[in-house]
Amino acid sequence: MELFDVYPLYNVEPQKAYDCTVVDKNGIEYLDLYGGHAVISIGHSHPHYVKNLKEQVEKIGFYSNAVQNSLQSKLAKKLGELSNYNDYQLFLCNSGAEANENALKLASFKTNKSRVIAFHNGFHGRTSAAVAATDNLKINSPLNAQQNVTFLPLNQIELVKTELEKEDVCAIIIEPIQGVGGLDEGTTEFFVALEKLCREFKAILILDEVQSGFGRSGEFFAHQYHGIKPDIISIAKGMGNGFPVGGIIIAPHIKPSYGMLGTTFGGNHLACVATLSVLEVLETENLISNAKLTGDYFLSEAIKLPGVQKVKGRGLMLGLEFDFEVSELRKKLIYDHHIFTGGAMNKKLLRILPPLTIGKKEIDKFINALQSVLTEEKVDL
Repeated sequence: MELFDVYPLYNVEPQKAYDCTVVDKNGIEYLDLYGGHAVISIGHSHPHYVKNLKEQVEKIGFYSNAVQNSLQSKLAKKLGELSNYNDYQLFLCNSGAEANENALKLASFKTNKSRVIAFHNGFHGRTSAAVAATDNLKINSPLNAQQNVTFLPLNQIELVKTELEKEDVCAIIIEPIQGVGGLDEGTTEFFVALEKLCREFKAILILDEVQSGFGRSGEFFAHQYHGIKPDIISIAKGMGNGFPVGGIIIAPHIKPSYGMLGTTFGGNHLACVATLSVLEVLETENLISNAKLTGDYFLSEAIKLPGVQKVKGRGLMLGLEFDFEVSELRKKLIYDHHIFTGGAMNKKLLRILPPLTIGKKEIDKFINALQSVLTEEKVDL
């Protein structure tokens, strides 16, 4: 049997990793500024994380949600404290796509409506009920095919109001900072108005924090920059530091009932321990503050680079926009300078999503390497 070939792969095979460093099968070390799509939040192989997972796997790794698992309650309490959402509820699943699928199901159950408003260049997963992409990115899903999703431009609140006035919208789903789409974000004025309109028209406001959550933006959640409180928050990626875990955080006015949602692996013992370990390290090592401070330093240095048209993002959810496509630039950084970076649907954007443990030394190494590629080497990019 062969693998189903849907991913273009770089000729690098990582075999071990620590903190911000990945080591390949030949012993070559790479600076990881991508963290597997923002998944690695507290650094590779963090000792506290590894210790806790090892201890748990020797006890029990998984049993079904039909029995009690006190780790879930412990996790919910800790997450509520650190995120300032103590009065909300937690449902655990396995990925960001599954989180958004369950968020949309809840919105439909609550409102008895089905249409969803999303935004251009947004991305919310690839499952059958999730909003797979925008209408101009050519990634289809059954929802798109059934025309149950209306895509609008960011920061155009009057267009949102016009759609809500049709009274068939169950939810508005939006990323506070767009990830795959290219790091655009709504203004505070837009988010505040969006929250108000959802209340007025009884639509569910879903904030997709799958990529931006768990401290990556310099706040626990990126929407907290805007002073709003959504009805549902979807989470995944950095919450497990590489262990598959996702979830939704649900406002108290949305009441649960038996059988409303379900999951086989969601909230398993290992997933809970992984997420608890991440929360503990975020707190004890002040990594959310580090994300903001290090991100500010990155922004101040990156804007000086030749060819950089714009620096986008917050904290350690960052992007450099050029006037050329960055695929060859990424290859040069990987093969010549041993630095992992990320791409986006905006092919001119170089994404930077490192572990939140990263410091100025690693940022300087990247800035110097990029400076070299853009100037001294005279590469035809």
